[in-house]
This record gives sequence, structure tokens and C-alpha cells, in this order.
Amino acid sequence: QHSGFNVCCMKRICHGCDFAAAKRGMVDCPFCRTPEPDNNAAVLEMIQGRVAKKDPAAISLLGQKYFQGDLGLQKDVRKAVELYTEAAELGSIGALSNLGVAYHRGDGVQQDKEKSVEFSTKAAMQGHVESRFN
Repeated sequence: QHSGFNVCCMKRICHGCDFAAAKRGMVDCPFCRTPEPDNNAAVLEMIQGRVAKKDPAAISLLGQKYFQGDLGLQKDVRKAVELYTEAAELGSIGALSNLGVAYHRGDGVQQDKEKSVEFSTKAAMQGHVESRFN
């Protein structure tokens, strides 16, 4: 809500800091200096480049894009769950939380409340705030 996500380096930046950087004339990513992508294809290409390097944040983000059918991707909830699983194995706590929600609702997987609690608990224990309430 108060921050944005840079797909070039998978870093989050608060809107105030982003605004301050732009005010100083910095229009590229404040972290890695990569120019901002100007269309969905460029965004997807950046994400897939990070996925190829096994970046857990990028893999989880690509899962979200498949889950929502965003960036020109066809909605594929099963593919999203596969990507969340891979990202969670690589250390993404956001992916653990997403898996907990998927198993709770039965999105792309057989509904399983025990697995939902297991994934949500793991995410919460690793610091994912929203998972504390799942």
C-alpha cells in the first residue's frame, strides 16, 4: 500500500523514497540503476530473467502473476502453486503464505486445512505478519 516493487532487482521501495529519488532526477531504479520497464512484456522479461537465476522473490512474483492472469499470462492457478512451492523451497516466506492460502481455499490444489496451517505457521514463524492471522 505504501511501497512499490521493482521487478529489475526484486526490491521494495517506499513511495516517499521513490518520489524523493525522482525529485533529484533519478528516474531509474534507485537500487540497481536499471531503467524502468515501459510495458508488460518488458516487466515479464525482467521477472523471467530473475526466475532463471533462481531468485525466490521473482519465482513467487511470477506465481502471483499466473494466479491473477496478469502481464498477458493466461490464468493458471496450478502453475502458480508450483511456482510458490519452488519459491518456498528456496526461502520465500511470501510463497509459504501463498501456499497456506491456496491449501486453505483449495486453489489449484486439493483443499487441505492441515497443510494450510503448516504453511501459514512456517511463514508466520519466519516473520510474515499476515500469516499470523491465517
